[in-house]
Amino acid sequence: MGLKLRLDFPEQAMDFISVFFRTSTSASEAAEYAKSLGERRARNMKVLQEKMNLSQKEVKRFNPIDAFPGDMVIFSRVIGLLRGLSTTLDARIVYHDIMRPFAESVLQEKIAKEPSENAEWINDTPVHYDVEAKLRQILIELGNDDKILGIQVCAYKDGEVIIDTAAGVLGRYDPRPVQPDRLFPVFSVTKGIAAGMLHWLVDNGKLNLNENIANIWPEFGTNGKNLIKVHHVLNHTSGLKNALANLREENPLLMADWDECLKRIAMSAPETEPGQEQLYHYLSFGWLCGGIIEHASGKKFQEILEEAIVRPLNIEGKLNVGIPPGVESQLASLTLDKDDFSKFSKIASRPEFPSTFQPENISQLVTAVPALFNMLNIRRAIIPGANGYCSARALARYYAALVDGGLVPPPHSSLSKPPLGTHPHIPKFPSEITSKKQKGKKSKAAGSASKKKGNGYELKMNHSNDFKDGGESNSDGYTRLANDSAGGSSSDASPPKGFAASENSRQNNAIRIFNNPRIHDEFMGAGEYRNLVLPNGKFGLGFRRFRSSDGSFYGFGHSGIGGSTGFCDNKNRFAIAVTLNKMSLGTATRRIIQFVCSELNVPLPDEFSVFH
Repeated sequence: MGLKLRLDFPEQAMDFISVFFRTSTSASEAAEYAKSLGERRARNMKVLQEKMNLSQKEVKRFNPIDAFPGDMVIFSRVIGLLRGLSTTLDARIVYHDIMRPFAESVLQEKIAKEPSENAEWINDTPVHYDVEAKLRQILIELGNDDKILGIQVCAYKDGEVIIDTAAGVLGRYDPRPVQPDRLFPVFSVTKGIAAGMLHWLVDNGKLNLNENIANIWPEFGTNGKNLIKVHHVLNHTSGLKNALANLREENPLLMADWDECLKRIAMSAPETEPGQEQLYHYLSFGWLCGGIIEHASGKKFQEILEEAIVRPLNIEGKLNVGIPPGVESQLASLTLDKDDFSKFSKIASRPEFPSTFQPENISQLVTAVPALFNMLNIRRAIIPGANGYCSARALARYYAALVDGGLVPPPHSSLSKPPLGTHPHIPKFPSEITSKKQKGKKSKAAGSASKKKGNGYELKMNHSNDFKDGGESNSDGYTRLANDSAGGSSSDASPPKGFAASENSRQNNAIRIFNNPRIHDEFMGAGEYRNLVLPNGKFGLGFRRFRSSDGSFYGFGHSGIGGSTGFCDNKNRFAIAVTLNKMSLGTATRRIIQFVCSELNVPLPDEFSVFH
């Protein structure tokens, strides 16, 4: 509805807001209902006091709502008057039942399912090159064929952004247009990020690829795992492909428990000898990498992610493993292309997949994925092989750095709106307490604004209605509550301090996230690293590798279930990322990659061929 809040706890926020749409009560029930509302508010405030570490005095003054959209003020006032009238007449009115059909019809009108019905389906950002203009026409075709709901595509060639396009809507029931800086769930694309973090530790002398994992993670050395080395995990040859596979049947929500999952990985037993067979570790890969990263570095997974990748690339808030608080509204929500996945059950069994990931079981698995990964507690969980949330431009920037051996690219693009790195979507909440001096100024301003407007209304509700007396009408169409701080609480944070300085330093001093001159061979398991991988395996050391017709490797990357992908071509200095929210077998992604590779005359990875 556009409310601005001072809290980042969705359950409490929803509870507070639902008060405005509560059912009216008869006169005989009014006192009891008011008491129950007070008790509910007290419970919520107790939760907020614990989570926000507020003093008792701060709790009494704290208002969870920062500002009301101007259009909502009169509406809320009318609802309040009607509720009072209903009580006087001893009538019980269920406002949700009255409002629901109107809300649904407006929502449906706003959701244009096809580009042909919505001229703004493609985000209005400048076109970089002809290839991008042509690509946008293909996206419109895919959208009209119902193969795209929301999508982002970003690509670099020779260190320069050549494509930066967003299209569609954020979700099946979320008509907001996709913008280039919105975050998409990318599933196993996250494995390429976790692998990069592990290689960063190797590059910094904190880890050795040939080291036994049990040497740095003692609890891991049980049940026959004492011979598993770091490179076995990266190459999917550790023999632990089905570790944690029983979580799906037992309780999928356990994926959100970092310590429990690491404990189960440590207690698991391998099914094959390490290094003998390459079997895709679809879920266990991330936890294995996560455990190694934390034990080798002595730091939290998120700290290494920030230090190794996010800060050097200046993509704060745009590449996450588990979303931080305050960015829920920036996320695309998942839906399923049921027609596409219905074809999957007809494919023969694949021995390289774990037992729970066989085609005959995939329909049941993927049907549950959108519901599970649209849940807030799962979105916030650190699931290092499956729970990445990023924009295509941040992911493409990551692979653009990898394609140049770790050299950080120049600033994203002067055409990008908003500029990458200046809009992190980490909200700055105002202080809960406003000084007496500030409050006096606010009250005076509120009074003068009220007199100036002369509308005769004053937003005035007591504690049980979650408001403070008085409000301040702002030029942005919001009525801000009297205890608002001067800074406001917009979810769009201001550019980080020192941003301009960091741009200059980038121009004057090259920034690298890797120093190994043979880092590409390390990623792909080639050259002096070829003995650490299976010779004909699809995976190198943490990345899917691409082989040219002469047998040499030319690129690497990682895709996720549902179609999102990120990869790079070393020989042609090309990097691309695609993020989407309509999960399919990759129909749209394949068409996009085929077109872009053809236009740029770079080889098409087998993964995106029609045959594959």
